[in-house]
Amino acid sequence: MKPLPEDCRQEARFEQPAILSVTVTPMKSVPDIKKKSSQVIYGINPLWEAIKNNPREILRIAVTTGRKGEQVLKILQEASRFSVPVVEVERVSLDRLTGSGVHQGIVGTIRPYAYVDLEEMLQHFEETLNGQIVVVLDSITDPHNLGAIIRTAHCFGAAGVIIPQDRSASVTPTVVKASAGAAHHVKVVMVTNLSRTLDILKEKGFWIYGTDAGAGLDPRSAPFVGKIALVMGSEGQGLRDLIRKKCDFLLSIPMIGEIGSLNVSVATGIVMHEIFRGLMNPSES
Repeated sequence: MKPLPEDCRQEARFEQPAILSVTVTPMKSVPDIKKKSSQVIYGINPLWEAIKNNPREILRIAVTTGRKGEQVLKILQEASRFSVPVVEVERVSLDRLTGSGVHQGIVGTIRPYAYVDLEEMLQHFEETLNGQIVVVLDSITDPHNLGAIIRTAHCFGAAGVIIPQDRSASVTPTVVKASAGAAHHVKVVMVTNLSRTLDILKEKGFWIYGTDAGAGLDPRSAPFVGKIALVMGSEGQGLRDLIRKKCDFLLSIPMIGEIGSLNVSVATGIVMHEIFRGLMNPSES
């Protein structure tokens, strides 16, 4: 296992930018930006991660009139390096474009999110040994939860996140924003049959761990060895019966409060920390 990625221990940092000419074209509104063939991504950290890791996927950047600051300038300098057009517009235009999301005065138009297939993710897993964990999500419908889980998966070294095609949030600009840009580092697989996917993972040597409130092992004492697929259930219903039956182990987080369950993204973080700790210190698990 690798140690925690540096960018998960603190927010993205920006070095003092060198002097570089940045061409910004003033416009009244963002032209022709909402097409089926493109998505928007907004906020300083998500846009920085996007342009740092996938600059060729960015079609255009729009920034509010008079927007300054070294973080924004750093992004615009990268845009200049890769010949990404930059337009300057009024804030109200970006408000409309993002549905009044917290865009921090800068929005990018990008190509649609590129999912990978399962075999590609598993090949990457074998080649890089980036971790011994993949995260499988059973019907997570809230994009903010999906984004937070992707961020957690990256921070604890997961090789990828698997989501179903139906009854699930997909990777949208809201998800990328909620992931603080981690969606640009984690391979996300979209599958048509989650049950069959778990069978494939078992054939590849994965142990399947599911979560079930009040009916499983304490994650602090569960045996975590080898390749692990952590399955998290939906916000309201938890794991579906068919998916639960595919699990080799069920985990339950001990709690003492009056509320009987945790937010799924919080629960994912708690369990993944215990898995990470167990894999890093096998003598303690």
